[in-house]
Amino acid sequence: MKIVSVETWSERFELARPYSIAYETVSETTNLFLCIGTDTGPVGFGCAAPDEAVTGESVASAKSAIRYVVEPLLLGSDPLRIAMILERLQEPLAKHPSVRAAVDMALHDILGKRASLPLWKLLGGYRDRIKTSITIGILPVQPTVEMAEMWFRQGFRCLKIKGGANLEEDVERLLQVRAELGAKVELRFDANQGYTVDQTLDLVKRAKRARLQLIEQPTPRGQPELMARISSRSPIPIMADESLVSLRDAFRLAKDDLVDMVNIKLMKVGGIAEAQRINAVSRAAGFEVMVGCMDESALSIAAGLHFALARPNGVVADRDGHSGLRNDPAALAVQLRAGDLPPTGRPGLGVDIDKRKSR
Repeated sequence: MKIVSVETWSERFELARPYSIAYETVSETTNLFLCIGTDTGPVGFGCAAPDEAVTGESVASAKSAIRYVVEPLLLGSDPLRIAMILERLQEPLAKHPSVRAAVDMALHDILGKRASLPLWKLLGGYRDRIKTSITIGILPVQPTVEMAEMWFRQGFRCLKIKGGANLEEDVERLLQVRAELGAKVELRFDANQGYTVDQTLDLVKRAKRARLQLIEQPTPRGQPELMARISSRSPIPIMADESLVSLRDAFRLAKDDLVDMVNIKLMKVGGIAEAQRINAVSRAAGFEVMVGCMDESALSIAAGLHFALARPNGVVADRDGHSGLRNDPAALAVQLRAGDLPPTGRPGLGVDIDKRKSR
């Protein structure tokens, strides 16, 4: 089997529900889709979600990397030699993790289709569905409560509330959501680097009645040791997100026991293969793992889902990044059912994209 074609195109998505986090407001996003064709039939699809603030890439730089690095290397290669291809791309795409992720997805998609098996079974097949949170951006107190009630009525039993811009309001939002919804919902809080150590500990104390499941990346990404100062004094697990973008980061977090949990996002780390390595380090360190996402097409949400289903220590999922995207050509890649994400059951990533309709 040989790769005979590499195609890419971009899709600009408007968000049905624009949202704010500690450092930006998001109303639209652009994903790049990748289609790898072979001489014997199977076609693999991948998706990149470049984000200058998170992955360090622009859409333009990602497109250029696919054209001038990915395409020449892939053409004529055996798509089933995934480790070889990804290793060759590691150095030239060192600054393009979402592009590596797209290639990784497409190659794994071909592997699953060639084996006639859904990818989660090929990767390990530990569970056949997982519960996901749904995210609420930074809003005033009452709109936060109203949105939480809306998601609860739709069957979601796990909510992730964004904050980090105003400690007083964050505390009140968390307490009011808990008071309104009671014990039937899990609450997670994501400060997106917006807090100091003292502010985080203040939130832990004052929002005790909110019974938070975890606090995600409260302090700046470049100072992961600050999270250790919180973790050692907090009864609530502290999770690294922006501070984890590579295998080396995972090793440092584990070696110095800086956090309690880690958030693995395929777009940050470069795909499923690298996520598996980071997951192994995390498991050895005793970290629980969240499989997270960005604003991504359902295609890459599916890739993260297959990874999460395959491993026993991927116990927490945050796979809602596709839910607000309008006109996603890969919308059928996942089936979000009342807060649960089961796979489609089809081979590979579980979906084929009609490129003619998506452009």
